[in-house]
Amino acid sequence: MEKLSIISGHLLEAAFISYLLGIIFFTWAAAKHRHGLTERIAWIVTAAGWIAQLGFFILRWMYSGHAPVSNLFEFMTFFGMMLILVLLIIYQLYRYPLLAVMALVISVLIIGCAAMFPREVAPLVPSLQSHWLYIHVTTAALGEAVLAVSFFAGFLYILHETNQEKQLKRVWLIEGIIVLILSVAGYMLLAILFRSFGYTASVSTADTSVIYQLPPLFVPSDMVSSPFPFGIPVPDWLRGENAALKLNTICLSLIAGCVLYILIRFFTRKRIGAALQPFVRRIPKEMLDDIGYRSVAVGFPIFTLGALIFAMIWAQQAWDRFWGWDPKEVWALITWLFYAAYLHIRMLRGWQGIRSAWLAVIGFCIIMFNLLAVNLLIVGLHAYA
Repeated sequence: MEKLSIISGHLLEAAFISYLLGIIFFTWAAAKHRHGLTERIAWIVTAAGWIAQLGFFILRWMYSGHAPVSNLFEFMTFFGMMLILVLLIIYQLYRYPLLAVMALVISVLIIGCAAMFPREVAPLVPSLQSHWLYIHVTTAALGEAVLAVSFFAGFLYILHETNQEKQLKRVWLIEGIIVLILSVAGYMLLAILFRSFGYTASVSTADTSVIYQLPPLFVPSDMVSSPFPFGIPVPDWLRGENAALKLNTICLSLIAGCVLYILIRFFTRKRIGAALQPFVRRIPKEMLDDIGYRSVAVGFPIFTLGALIFAMIWAQQAWDRFWGWDPKEVWALITWLFYAAYLHIRMLRGWQGIRSAWLAVIGFCIIMFNLLAVNLLIVGLHAYA
């Protein structure tokens, strides 16, 4: 079993490297605006990475004895794998390298962040010991991955249609989204940097000690001692386990994202959106709008099936109730209602183009909030996820 664990880890690393190579090749194809050998190489390299990650998933299932989607590392890794799968399929229909670059970048960031969470295999809690674990979670992840394509297309549409000289409010919203994406990369870089130096900080509380892998800017409200003299006590409404540690990670990630943004602005000498816009305008905006709508039309029923119907059946078996207003359940419902409203006003009110694109961007932000903030900061029955 230990050998399977080692092999699966190497397969995940190989997949990650393949995805990085895919980004390079797709970026080259987008920059040169050539549809040919470079794109084929990019697709093949990305597909090879996906096959390697599938091998990781199967081997981890074999040595853990259950579907590897039971904690945040496993789910985020699987979610990234589903994003890549959807990209590989979508690219056979819409050959736009820039769309592939954006999908790959987000997938790599998700998988990279997943690697920062504990990777150990642990026995399942009783409520997870069910075949509904892989039925519910995998279907929900696939639905979210398809819905994510609407974000990629929507963001590129907004960038396509934004006048960088006049529409300043929209310009800064675009830059804000870029900062959030860079914050995920910033977290990865911070984690790698401090781990390479073996950094840890122990913050003592009245009952226990909390080990930080990053400098403790936020500390528990009952802190007794800390190596960092300017620690900020967490707000009273954040009472969950390790809430200060999680809030600390989020805030430091945002700071790192802002630093990365400033550095990129320094070297490009212009807003990042303005630097990307010439490449985006090579894609017909009508096609971006069509991709965004079709991805929601396909992803919404899959998400409905996995995140709501299968979830309620499992909840009835595990907790003797279909619905309990757990934070994760509430935000899954909010996500479902949002995309239902998107389809409704798109079809009945004719919201296309820029308004539809903004809705797609907001929808993906809700998905990511449900994935990260709800899991990390809000206490609930799904805290183990």
